[in-house]
Amino acid sequence: MITGTQIRSARHALRWTTEQLAKRAGVTARTIKRFEAVDEVPPSRSSTLLEVKAALEAAGVEFIGSPTDRPGIRLTAQPPKTGSRKPSFR
Repeated sequence: MITGTQIRSARHALRWTTEQLAKRAGVTARTIKRFEAVDEVPPSRSSTLLEVKAALEAAGVEFIGSPTDRPGIRLTAQPPKTGSRKPSFR
């Protein structure tokens, strides 16, 4: 499980609005706001919380720790875009 603080932190790290996260997770913005209003694991259906977690993980967020032991997030390395080139420094 993840905490409301982790959800809030992950959303901010991705620079997403509550509406953007809600759309990607298939829930309402009101649900996201309710989840983020608590610091611990939000009271909810576990399937709804898992949908939010999956949307954030798909965007490159890794949840670390546990709800009771140093919960946090980190962004995973994003794979390079196809066809992108490194800049030339000539």
